[in-house]
Amino acid sequence: MSESGNGTHGADQDITVVHLMRHGEVHNPDGVLYGRRTGYHLSELGRQMADRVAESLADRDITHVVASPLERAQETATPVAKAHGLDLATDERLIEAANVFEGKTFGVGDGALRKPANWKHLTNPFQPSWGEPYVEQVVRMMGALDAAKDAARGHEAVLVSHQLPIWIVRSFVEKRRLWHDPRRRQCTLASLTSFTYKGDKIVSVGYSEPARDLVPAHLLAGAKPVKGKSKAFGA
Repeated sequence: MSESGNGTHGADQDITVVHLMRHGEVHNPDGVLYGRRTGYHLSELGRQMADRVAESLADRDITHVVASPLERAQETATPVAKAHGLDLATDERLIEAANVFEGKTFGVGDGALRKPANWKHLTNPFQPSWGEPYVEQVVRMMGALDAAKDAARGHEAVLVSHQLPIWIVRSFVEKRRLWHDPRRRQCTLASLTSFTYKGDKIVSVGYSEPARDLVPAHLLAGAKPVKGKSKAFGA
């Protein structure tokens, strides 16, 4: 683009969309909180989810595809990259949030909250005390988003990450509190949380579920939708 008469560069008006995609279903028969552990791959259903999202994005102007270094994210991103003839890049900033309970089964109703050894990790839900601080997640995820925006300026990018970091950065952008009820996150498997930039400014956030019909019903039941499919911030 050329400069306008008032000296404003075209790049200041470029529209760029960065899609944050959550990985597909993982093969995890033991119900382990795998976190950042390696060796956890997509299930067959997860691969179908990845293919479905790639199909849904086939006609989009995607010029940059990036994934967390974990296998489940790399495997989810691969069909998207292939569909657009792109190399798959890796960004460590997209990795899952660290959690002291990695490698354990830890969930509502399993008795973990009654174990004294775990109490020291549950003292501050606002930080949170059991894992990577929410503010640190915001910093690294915003860095990854901005890098992708610059790489795909005027086009679209797909970044494959994990539920908690995606929800936290969306909450930050939409000016919601970072601490929350995990059961209320609107970020199901293989979903897209899409950030639209005008120049370097995020002007709207959208959410979609291209593989919704493949997601097990019990995983869809808990999430309480945020009002509105897209939140705009003005140009």
